[in-house]
Amino acid sequence: MTIHRLEPQIFHTTFGRNEPALRVQSGDTIIAETRDAHGNDKHNVPLPAAMRPRADGFEFSTSNPLVGPIYVEGAEPGDALAVHIEKIELNRATAWSSHAPNFGSLTGEQSARRLLLNAPLPRQLFEWSLDLERRVGTLELRASRARRIELPLHPFIGSIGVAPRYGRVETALTPGEYGGNMDCVETRAGTTLYLPVWARGAYLAFGDIHAAQGDGEVCGSALETTAQVTLRVEARKNWQIEWPRLEDQDFLMTTGSLHSLIDAVRVAQVEMLNWLMSDCGFDKWEGWQVLSQAGTMRIGNIVDPNFTVVVKFPKTLLRDAQAT
Repeated sequence: MTIHRLEPQIFHTTFGRNEPALRVQSGDTIIAETRDAHGNDKHNVPLPAAMRPRADGFEFSTSNPLVGPIYVEGAEPGDALAVHIEKIELNRATAWSSHAPNFGSLTGEQSARRLLLNAPLPRQLFEWSLDLERRVGTLELRASRARRIELPLHPFIGSIGVAPRYGRVETALTPGEYGGNMDCVETRAGTTLYLPVWARGAYLAFGDIHAAQGDGEVCGSALETTAQVTLRVEARKNWQIEWPRLEDQDFLMTTGSLHSLIDAVRVAQVEMLNWLMSDCGFDKWEGWQVLSQAGTMRIGNIVDPNFTVVVKFPKTLLRDAQAT
């Protein structure tokens, strides 16, 4: 088991089979520092042109520069990649958030498409101060009755995934069956993320650290900042899953990421039912009944090209079922 300290030379903004930044063995640990969603580092220095992927006759999306990809030896299609999130150590005393024209939950005007007749939302940037010792974020308010708001920090990885199915390439702004920009607050230290392997080596990439975020990321951005991240990767052989799964001390969790929110709910629910049947011994319809009464849901995002839903099942019920 080797510990790798990765210092990226290129920050890709796509999930796919980009040239690996590092090759590791199953069981190895990776430590790396991330850039924020705009490409700024822990000192707020912008990403230099030399560290951007070279575009040959086309334009890359610039959002969410990613560490990696990391090639995991022995990970094959039909396996799952277990990513144990061991540490997310915030390393900057500031974070930013914003709302902008043609993006966010209040508009259908995504990217270059202009679908509405009304004026777009104004662009506004919010600068947050982060107290890393107290683990709170502070926003000074200028136009409100209150003068200051403090929020507890709960850092997590906004964008993490592997090479997509069928050899596709997806932007770091989009979530899907490969993981990606799910913006799930559960993707935090102490959680294991399971990703389906669609390409030999998996090609794990990650970035877009959030110091805090509400469900849905409704304005279009979280508290965007940087961190030093420690991950341990493990190839789970012959464990074929269709969508990302997560597990922590208290919950099994499944995800669905599609442009239809109700379809994302359906995918995440069916994936959880399949997990309860295949690994936990539940009958199909009894499992559906228990999931219907005990499961909970959170919305990761409703602003990206695909929306993400997380279904959570309490592990106490698994222990109680085994005990009886």
